[in-house]
Amino acid sequence: MTGKVAKQGTRERAAPKSGNEASKTVKSAPERSQVTSVERALTVLELLAEKRQGLTTSDLSRRAHVPKSTMSYLLRTLVRRGYVRRDALTGHHTLGTRLLTLGGQAMQGMELREVAMPYLRQIVERTRLGAHLAILDHGAAVYVERIESPGFIKMAIWIGRRMPPQVTAVGKALICQLDAHDIREIVANNPASTVTPKSIQRMPQLYDELARTRERGFAVDDEESAMGVRCVAAPVMAASGEVVASLGVSATVSQLHDDYLPVVAGIVRSAALKLSAQLGSRRKEVRG
Repeated sequence: MTGKVAKQGTRERAAPKSGNEASKTVKSAPERSQVTSVERALTVLELLAEKRQGLTTSDLSRRAHVPKSTMSYLLRTLVRRGYVRRDALTGHHTLGTRLLTLGGQAMQGMELREVAMPYLRQIVERTRLGAHLAILDHGAAVYVERIESPGFIKMAIWIGRRMPPQVTAVGKALICQLDAHDIREIVANNPASTVTPKSIQRMPQLYDELARTRERGFAVDDEESAMGVRCVAAPVMAASGEVVASLGVSATVSQLHDDYLPVVAGIVRSAALKLSAQLGSRRKEVRG
């Protein structure tokens, strides 16, 4: 008996966790809880999508294998945010109009790329330079479609690339109609990581440049994002008059030289106007 007690007494105990390990454990629990909540909310939406007549809280709780109290909390949040609608008479939940809004925005983005493609091809055919389509996303100019130039020189542009709008032609075209407050906020939240001696770094200078963009109907990046590179872009407007995208061309300074730049700008501007008209805009050609 004594030997057995001695063995148990000398059994090694697990070393206590260090402060860092303990804090990691504490931090991971809320993270797991947040992920679980997101998964459950998505499950609710998917279940409701399958039942057009809607489902009650009890139905959803049973189908999602989630406690009814938890499901009630999830549904209240989704209803408050507009993703789910609750019928007060029947207690049935159906998908809310907020999802329609998000779906419409996603479809608009997909359709815009398809609608813009013929105009991008026209630009490339007429200029022999690479053309691209960009949109404004959380204050950044994002390239969502492009066609490379038929020549050997290729620009460092790819679909999904995000750029500060104040140093790019597509970006200036995207923000040229915004008010001063929104422009300041965008610039503050999207600082240029790389600047050149020609980059615009003062707000009054940027306001003047955007005013010129509005007047002539196109924007210019004259070696502002990269030395040796020039870009021209024009805004694309929807029926509401809002700028929803921009069409642009990028090339080397020797390709887009001073004599050729106005010609390319006219081609890009004309393509943007035609695309805008297809989207319902009544914006007219700018002369001069």
